[in-house]
Amino acid sequence: MSDQIDTGVVEEEPVKLTPAQRAKIERNRQKALLLKQARLASKPYDKLVTGKDSHKVKPLPKEIDTGAGFFIEEENTEIKTGKLEVKHQPAPVLAVDNLLCESCDKEFMDSYLYTHFTVAACDSCREKNKDTYNLTTKTDAKNRYLLKDEDFDKREPPLKYIVKKNPNNNRWGDMKLFLESQVYDRAMEVWGSEEAIEEERETRSEKKDKAKQKKFDKRVKELRNAVRSSLWRKGTTVHEHEYGEESYDEEEDMYSKKCKTCEHLMTYEKM
Repeated sequence: MSDQIDTGVVEEEPVKLTPAQRAKIERNRQKALLLKQARLASKPYDKLVTGKDSHKVKPLPKEIDTGAGFFIEEENTEIKTGKLEVKHQPAPVLAVDNLLCESCDKEFMDSYLYTHFTVAACDSCREKNKDTYNLTTKTDAKNRYLLKDEDFDKREPPLKYIVKKNPNNNRWGDMKLFLESQVYDRAMEVWGSEEAIEEERETRSEKKDKAKQKKFDKRVKELRNAVRSSLWRKGTTVHEHEYGEESYDEEEDMYSKKCKTCEHLMTYEKM
């Protein structure tokens, strides 16, 4: 009876590849074969003779019967080698595993979403489920999910996108379109949940309102000081301000007038 020896080695189960992974491996293998075939075609034959006279080959001398009882050697001639015509065989057609659509579970060879975003979805399901596979601009995605530029470009892996002309104005430059489902996944990676995004949005809104109120209070104080200064000057001097045309500052939402003689600026707002 033979003794069984426990070596302590645990056999690992082979890793199962998805259809998409197998298809990608097969495509990479085909590319490597085509590159190898192209390299062989560029130099199909090795040089048999090396050196400065490698382009010339000397044949063996021939003896010619003169008919006078002796032979003479034929004059040696140098024969130049010509170019050889190389005929290439067509590349073999290799079988590739089809991809499996994540929506309808049907096989397909290639699709728009797989080519541009590496999403295993066929073109038919893309047309039927436009909300699921919706594209969004970078600006809209940043505002909706509170993401930064580095979340798109520098965070690994970078999000894939396509480039299209701006439909509103071609002079504005091209715009990047991202797959919104991938942007959503990136937002969950950054913030953790949709609730965290909403809390951050409310915090930013409160900070913005406080900054706006502080700026408004500062303008009101400056306006009051300007009015008091003008009233004091009227009581001590005979100068009267002669204001020019009214101007409006859209950014500050304030109106102003400037005296034509003393350059006094009066700012105010209209209720």
